[in-house]
Parts: sequence; C-alpha cells; structure tokens
Amino acid sequence: MSDLDALCQRAGLIWAYRDGAGRPQEAPEESRRAVLAALGYGNRDAALPEALSRATSLAIAAGQPKDWGPGPWVIATEDGGEIRGEGALPPLPVGYHRIRHNGWTVHLLAAPPRLPAPPRRWGVTVPLFALWQDAQAGMGTYAQLGALAEGLAPHGAAFLGINPIHAGFPVDTGSFSPYAPSHRRRLNTLHIDTGAAMPETGALIDYPRTIRAQRAALEEAFAAFPGHADFEGWRGEGGALLEQFATHQALSEVHGGYWGSWPLAYQDPTSPQVQTFAGERRQRVRFHAWAQWMAERQLREAQSRARAAGMPFGLYLDIAVGTHPHGAETWGERGLFAQGVSLGAPPDLLGPSGQRWGLAPMRPDVLRATGYAGFAQTLRQQLTFCGVLRIDHILGLERSFWLPDGLPGLYVTMPRDELLAVLRIEASRAGAHVIGEDLGTIPDGLRDALAGSGVMGCRVAMFERHWETSGAFLTPDEYAPAALASFGTHDLPTWAGWRQARDIDWRAQLGEVPDEPAARTARTAEVAAFDATIGGHDLTAMHGFLAQTASALVAVQGEDLAGAVEQCNLPGTIYEHPNWCRRLPLPLAGLISAPSLGQTGAIMASAGRNG
Repeated sequence: MSDLDALCQRAGLIWAYRDGAGRPQEAPEESRRAVLAALGYGNRDAALPEALSRATSLAIAAGQPKDWGPGPWVIATEDGGEIRGEGALPPLPVGYHRIRHNGWTVHLLAAPPRLPAPPRRWGVTVPLFALWQDAQAGMGTYAQLGALAEGLAPHGAAFLGINPIHAGFPVDTGSFSPYAPSHRRRLNTLHIDTGAAMPETGALIDYPRTIRAQRAALEEAFAAFPGHADFEGWRGEGGALLEQFATHQALSEVHGGYWGSWPLAYQDPTSPQVQTFAGERRQRVRFHAWAQWMAERQLREAQSRARAAGMPFGLYLDIAVGTHPHGAETWGERGLFAQGVSLGAPPDLLGPSGQRWGLAPMRPDVLRATGYAGFAQTLRQQLTFCGVLRIDHILGLERSFWLPDGLPGLYVTMPRDELLAVLRIEASRAGAHVIGEDLGTIPDGLRDALAGSGVMGCRVAMFERHWETSGAFLTPDEYAPAALASFGTHDLPTWAGWRQARDIDWRAQLGEVPDEPAARTARTAEVAAFDATIGGHDLTAMHGFLAQTASALVAVQGEDLAGAVEQCNLPGTIYEHPNWCRRLPLPLAGLISAPSLGQTGAIMASAGRNG
C-alpha cells in the first residue's frame, strides 16, 4: 500500500467503488489529493483549529451507564450541571453533554435507542412554490399552505409535505433550486403572504420578476410595521447568529448574492468592516430580521391550522442535503464546510451522467469536534414547525460523494452512528417522525441502521421491482413497513408523464438515451407490467395499490391529483429543463375540490389509513 493510499484510508476516503449501474469506478490521484486538502491534510487554511484538535464526539445510550477509561473525569451536563467521578459513567438523560478526561473533551450524544413507528396514515406532497389562487402569479405562500392543509384534512390526509423552504438569496442570482439554499436554518421569504398583488407570469414562475415584486411588497409592509414587543423579544432570543444572517442579507444587497465575489474585508463576518457596515445599515439588518420573523410566524400558523383541522402530523418538511458554497450558511460557519469540492452522486437511474450539485459538504472532522452542533441546529429549526421531517439524500449520513472542482468524484465516510444519534435526540424531543430519502447507490448496512433508529425509508413504486430475478413489480405486501410509499418524487416523472415517457423525451434531447427506440419499448412494457400489478391503468388504481402496501405511510403527489404531466425537476440539469418553475395546472381551490382528491380519500379510508 502506498503512502497516499494509507493516508486516504485514514481520512475515510473511498476512491474505488461501483456506480449506480454496477460499473467499477476509481477516482484518480488528483481527485484524492484535492479531497484530502479540503479535509485539511497539508492545507494550513483548512486544518482543524488547535482549539478543536483535542475534541471529539461519541454516541451513547441515554439512561444507561457507560464503561469508561481510568482516571478522574468531569461531565458538564446539557442543563448546566456538573458530575465528577472515575470509571464508569452514570446514566445520562437524552441530550448533549461533555466529558473532560485526560486532556480531551468528548461530546456525549445521549440518544434514545429508537424513534417510535407512526400509525398507518397517508398524506399529500406538493411543491409550495407551485401553489396559486385567482391568478398564476407570485409564489405559493405560507398562508396558502395552511389553507391547503385545511382542505386536505377532511379527506383524511394526515400530513402535507412540501419542498425545502430554507432561506434563499435576497437578490436574483439565477439559482432557484430549493435544494441549493443560502441558509438551512433560516426560512424563504418569497413565501411570505404580504397581501399585495403579484405580476402574472403564467404556467412557469418568472423568478427575477417574482423576486423584485415580493421584495417591493415586503419593503412596503416593513415600512408600515409599527414595531412589536414580540418581534423585539424574538430578535433578542435569536442573538448573534440571527444578526449575522441579517447582516449577510444586507451585504448581499450591496455586493451581490455570493460572498466569494465580495471585497475581501467583507468575506469575514468578524471583520471590523462588517461590524461597521452592520452599524451603518441598522435599518436594513432590521428589515431582514423582521422578514425572518414574519416567515416563522406564518409557517407556525400554517402548522397550527393543519393540526386544528385534524391532521395528526400536520406539515411534513424537507431538509436539503447541503448548502450553497457562497451563501449565508458558509459565510457564517466557514470552518464547518469543505471548500473546493461539491456534493453530488455517481451515475445512477436518476442521473445517468452523474450529478454535481454545487453544494458545500459538512466536514466530518469538524462535526465531531464541535459535537454536531450545526447539524443539530439545522434539524431543530425544521422540527419546530412540523410533525414529519424528510432528510434529503440520507445516504450522505453514511458516505458523501465529493467532487473536486473540475475532477471526478469519490466518497468520504461520514460518522453515521453519531449523526443518527443526533437525529434521534432532536426528533424525539419534537415528537416527530423522520423519513430518509434512501434512493440511489445505497451503501451496505445503511437501511438496517436507519431501521434500527426508527428512521423510515422511501419506497418509490416505479422502482420497487425484483431487479435481480424476474424484474416484476413488488406486490403491496412486499413493501417495507418502515417506509413512506409513493409513486414518484420531485425528481421523477409524474404519473401521467411516466406513462407518456416524457422523461425519456427530455433525456433524449440531452443525448442521454443511447438507444431511444429500445428505451421507449422498455417503458411501454413497464407501464403494462405495472398496470397488471395494480389491476388498472388510471390514478384511482395506482392510489388503491399504494393504499394497500405494507408501508406505514403513503404520499400522494399533488401534481398527480391536479393532472400535471411534466415533472418538477430533471436531475443533472440546471437550465436545460425548467426546474422548480412549474405551477400546478389547478388553482388551490381547484385542487381542494378536485374529484381525484375525494376519490383518493375514500380509497385510503377503505384501506384503514384515515385513523
């Protein structure tokens, strides 16, 4: 074994692997050296700070004693208490504690062993931005989200799921994906209901016009805001982190959306120039804090409306797998994120050419040294407003695919057991259920680890087949119980689009279908085989099939209820397909009154999914 191989192994790199098609791949030496540099090996700027170099983390079982090494130790408990002793550790409550021992600090992640399973229920998922009423204008709002929940609940829906609603950029950057946010612990202000009329843009959202119009409406509402004790108290509780985010947003208005192109003095949030700017632009910083307060109030109200209407879970929110490399999150926490690399995926069914997502990955060494505080805070922010939480690309808890700039990618091993412990702590405290998107090239053992933690997987009907034998579609009783079953996802064709092979049409235009006639013949055979499995060829038959699956939860897609043909997002594309722009074919009231919704509610009730 070479010295480079040995170093890569110690760093947790996996450079030889099989992609989603089963083909062997091996990352070149240049890729390995670039990833090592991003992890701080031989890179002074990326090296772990000395203050963190003797800190690590350990997942332990809450409420149980733990063997420990010799010598005295001191435990600082999460509630501010202190325990001194030697030898075995006493049982500790669920939470985050720290032990100092032999010159080391160890963050103890005391987690419950498993999250409880949900009852058999169903719900609806819909892109929030796609909602509209009266006119095809603006973006779907948090108020419309609450109204939709109230319309779905009488039909027996237990949850309403949406795309990520993390904070975007305050200026037009040309980046509109909800999965490439500026900050995952703040909310998207484009969804705030201001009551102002938005410009009509038709079936596709015109983001530049919409951003300008929403900003003007927010400015007008803020100018009329008289001040409120609740806002002042909330802002005070947000502390330095909230002020830092609001300052970033104000700086973006002056210097552009991406901090990497700002003057150097403003790229450091602790610089004197940034502090001076915040003082001189107090009103702009206040505006951005106020906008976050409004977003939180309206999202909380949507969850309250959903619960009050009878939804046992209410909202189902989604956490993006990463964050934009030059957004507010990386600006404020530079050391937590690897630079010069992007998250992505090797070639698979969703992205035949592989995927480079343009997202900054969290560094496993910094996560360990900081007790996973950033990860915990990201979870906690979302869990405040929902009863079900989806973790996008949960495969990244086992290993993340990092692509250095201009080079092929490779995997970096992540601290799975500790990340799952944090997830159990936060979800148990919130009383929420967790769904992990376990699709793609799945590492051995990951699904067992997720099931052991009580984290549900995703079972997508168009892919649930006996691939290694007959290729037949699974029957309802063969579906995993600890899962959410659906026909597709936001990255896949709709029910109508799949049957019409619209995804093949798009891929063929991109030159990603080597044998187009064969692909179309295969799709025709797939559709026929699926129809035979579900005993029909319409939406009712498909939803009846999902209702009968063994999976605890079923998600019905709003696009299918509304009769949409085109899919929301085409993985691996940015401008080649109108991603994240399509409005639903029906207005909000039309979706609530659609016969397809009433039929689906009756189907789910007959299958015992309405409680």
